[in-house]
Amino acid sequence: MRKFLIAFSFFLIQGISAQELFVVTDPASNVPAGSLGIRLGQSIFKEQMKSGYSYHLMPEVTWGINKNLMVRTSMFVSNRSNQLVTEGASFYTKYRFLSTDDLHSHFRMAAFGRYSFNNADIHQEQIEIMGHNTGFEMGIVATQLIKKVAISASVSFEKAFDNKPDYRFPTTQSDNATNYTVSLGRLMYPKKYTNFKQTNINTMLEFVGQTLNENGKSYLDVVPSIQFIVNSQARIDVAYRQELYSSMLRSAPNGFYLNLEYNFFNVSK
Repeated sequence: MRKFLIAFSFFLIQGISAQELFVVTDPASNVPAGSLGIRLGQSIFKEQMKSGYSYHLMPEVTWGINKNLMVRTSMFVSNRSNQLVTEGASFYTKYRFLSTDDLHSHFRMAAFGRYSFNNADIHQEQIEIMGHNTGFEMGIVATQLIKKVAISASVSFEKAFDNKPDYRFPTTQSDNATNYTVSLGRLMYPKKYTNFKQTNINTMLEFVGQTLNENGKSYLDVVPSIQFIVNSQARIDVAYRQELYSSMLRSAPNGFYLNLEYNFFNVSK
């Protein structure tokens, strides 16, 4: 009975907010309090300046401390050295400071911060502390859910440092940037819930951009995706990222994502 109540509670949450679980951006909503999420993020992108593909593996663990605060740790593994090498890790936290609820809608706002360290060579002008640069990011995100549609937007400041021990950040490049995202998600299936074991199918369209603050160079990408929530606990994301515009050097802007995630509820009280 206890397991049923836990799963049913998550089913109710999924019924109103499954389309908020975006692939490359994080909404203002948090994971359920006391839950533990394990994710295996993977990406394979086409190299621009050489032949071949860039593969990144990012295991993640997320913990819901309470309804307003969550933390996450990630590890970065890539094949940049022609073999899988661990290059660094990241620590992330998000605090939800505003929440308003209506019968068929809700609005959330949250502040977030991330610190990453990385030992890989610095090979592009784009600043990306999720897998490429040592540095920090801080920002704010807002998410509006109306029935089966979610709209989320964020803005953040990102700062890069040297990738110790061997790679100094180039003095000719901007070491800080402004990031901005807009994400749209819709619950496509089921049309009507009958039990918590039904598979959810969500479609999403995310726009991800960055402007380097010291020289004004920028890029904008679009990320369409499809997502499956299985048995209210397992999650599968499939997405493709395509560069729409760029005036900066980027090593591998276009490629695929495949994320696998499983959630354990009521791990802590």
